[in-house]
Amino acid sequence: MAAATKQLSATVRSGTGKGAARSVRREGRVPGVIYGGGVDAEAISLDYREINKLIYAGHFLTTIFEIDLGGRKERVIPRDYQLDVVKDTPVHVDFLRLRPGSRLRINVPVHFVGQEGCPGIKKGGALNVVLHSVEMKVPADQIPESISADLSKLDIAESLHIGDVTLPEGCKPTQAGNFTIASITPPAKVEETPAAAAAAAPAAKK
Repeated sequence: MAAATKQLSATVRSGTGKGAARSVRREGRVPGVIYGGGVDAEAISLDYREINKLIYAGHFLTTIFEIDLGGRKERVIPRDYQLDVVKDTPVHVDFLRLRPGSRLRINVPVHFVGQEGCPGIKKGGALNVVLHSVEMKVPADQIPESISADLSKLDIAESLHIGDVTLPEGCKPTQAGNFTIASITPPAKVEETPAAAAAAAPAAKK
């Protein structure tokens, strides 16, 4: 499933460095920068409430944005953000320009499906997630929102590998080999203590 493009407004800001960034924050905004795409980096400022909401909504670093800079639009993806160490509020955001035909590395979340029909889980086994996301090289104009891993055929002590997952067109894992994404572990054995066995014996004779 390809990531949807969201709209975001920003303003171009003059000045760089800590002093300029502090000035932006005093205005109730968040400083940021757009870089890449073969052109110079551009300093911007963003609405604090909007950015804070987007970051805490999840999937921020895999969301494509079309930033409106006073009528000029830039297609970007967030590459990093910094939070205040005390307040956990955003203090800076880095965006990467996306150009048609370019590729980038990105961690794509893994969504596990088919747990209800998984034979191993039905027998009391537990899902052991090895990778919650997979780093892949993906087309900049077709970034997947997630990949789907089907557990419906896994039995106890069996594993699901990257080769078992249908990857979006043009996407390739950066890690080589048929690596494991998840497995089904056997149910935990309950150790019977001597005291418990002795207590159970009289009950069994009744």
